[in-house]
Amino acid sequence: MHIDWAHFTPWTALAGGALIGLAASLFVVLNGRIAGISGLLGSLLQRDSDGRDEKALFLLGLLAAPLLWSLFGALPKAEFRTGWFGLAIAGVLVGLGSRYGSGCTSGHGVCGISRLSPRSMVATLAFMSGGFATVFVLRHLWGG
Repeated sequence: MHIDWAHFTPWTALAGGALIGLAASLFVVLNGRIAGISGLLGSLLQRDSDGRDEKALFLLGLLAAPLLWSLFGALPKAEFRTGWFGLAIAGVLVGLGSRYGSGCTSGHGVCGISRLSPRSMVATLAFMSGGFATVFVLRHLWGG
């Protein structure tokens, strides 16, 4: 493994993590709801969901953040080595996993662990282990 120290940006990563924590904390304090993206999106698509405006604004903020960032600096380059088919399969698998796991990385990993939820700790351990195993298999055993 090689770390590209010239492009290593710990301060922006720390600032980004702090902003994610702040946004999740404010969302739960001001709305009494967990900022799990899959749950927010799923309930936003239901007709009789409470707090639709807050959920829509939170999700729009996620989409607007890169646009705001681009006003102050260049966006990081996204690189997909798998192609569109692999990307689509990965998206479907993540969607299925967050449905079966009753939440996504933001709901369990950020909000659940901060609340010391045992269910979220197990879920986070499961999806992180699955991610590590997938990367290992794809990069070292399958030859990608």
